[in-house]
Amino acid sequence: MPRISGHSVPKYRKHRASGQAVVTINGRDCYLGPHGTKASRIEYDRLITEWLASGRSSSYGTPEAVVTVVELAADYVKFAEQQYGTAFNSEWRRVKFIIRPLVDLYGRTAAAEFGVLQLKALREKFIATGRSRGQINKDVGRIVRFFRWSAAEGRIPASVPQTLAIVPGLRKGKSEARETSPVLPVDDATVDATLAALPEVVADMVRFQRATGCRPAEVCGLRPCDVDRSGEVWLYCPAAHKTAHHGKERTIFIGPKAQGVLLKYLARDPEAFCFRPCDSEAKRLAAQHAARKTPLSCGNRPGANKVRKPKKRAGDRYDTQSYGAAVRRGAVKAGVERWSPNRLRHAAATEIRRQFGLEAAQIVLGHAKADVTQVYAERDLAKGLEVARRIG
Repeated sequence: MPRISGHSVPKYRKHRASGQAVVTINGRDCYLGPHGTKASRIEYDRLITEWLASGRSSSYGTPEAVVTVVELAADYVKFAEQQYGTAFNSEWRRVKFIIRPLVDLYGRTAAAEFGVLQLKALREKFIATGRSRGQINKDVGRIVRFFRWSAAEGRIPASVPQTLAIVPGLRKGKSEARETSPVLPVDDATVDATLAALPEVVADMVRFQRATGCRPAEVCGLRPCDVDRSGEVWLYCPAAHKTAHHGKERTIFIGPKAQGVLLKYLARDPEAFCFRPCDSEAKRLAAQHAARKTPLSCGNRPGANKVRKPKKRAGDRYDTQSYGAAVRRGAVKAGVERWSPNRLRHAAATEIRRQFGLEAAQIVLGHAKADVTQVYAERDLAKGLEVARRIG
């Protein structure tokens, strides 16, 4: 049997004993008809095209009744990596996380035999890990999506995902799954107190996000080349964003307040990130040096007391994890409740909805549907109170 490398295409060969044309895919010989005939060449082209379309899957050619969950899972993780990317908060990482318990329980099970009982058993395992009800429902949806993808690739019968889709999600108060509090907007007093305790760069990130309502990942990935400054209101079109894989465009509107925050970060390489940890660290060291009381003739000189090979160095961009951690540290230092940058988006959405209506909030937040916006924009209770005063 010829040895096939991961990047080569299986050869069209002659099986000497039978005179048949043969190609070996995933260790299985596929006979094509009499060697050298046009029909055998067409059959060879068909098999190779299907194998390449499957992403060179190691389980290609395995009958539907035999292909296992673990074989499909390996292919789906590769697909998710190409589809969603490998960012810290990408869907690919979530897929990897929920695929592990699926493989642990049913890895050797034929995928075509995976049904409602197996899905509910997997859901019970999710509950036992202490995840919240909402997160469990999302993860079960990802499992169903995995089987839908497998059916769309022609690897399992379409009846499998159709059957799994009829399983209802967990209802509030009807299961042992943990309930979580809704994410609420962070109030201005808490933000202002936190800003005083944040490094200058991180504080400007908070101010920019607060003024524009953008996502934490979008403020982390901001570069001068992404900003159109030709109009009175600047337009920021992120190179990558949450819904890019759906073919959606994202435009963030930068008004006067946000422009005032951003202006001092634009005089740099257009491809460099505006908000950088290395800049924040340099400013921290400069402030520390300015507050130095020991004469320069005594003690360590600037730059002399450094670790030669530090485990971590300040990088050239923040990610959502480091940005969120910096904000939470600042909140603790300021003596206020810990909060995350996502709540700034909720606060901006609520304020925009209150002043300009739901459609305006939908446009600024970049949502395709208004019902998604309502999750972010809290209803203005003052309007309800006014109605009650007048007609109640």
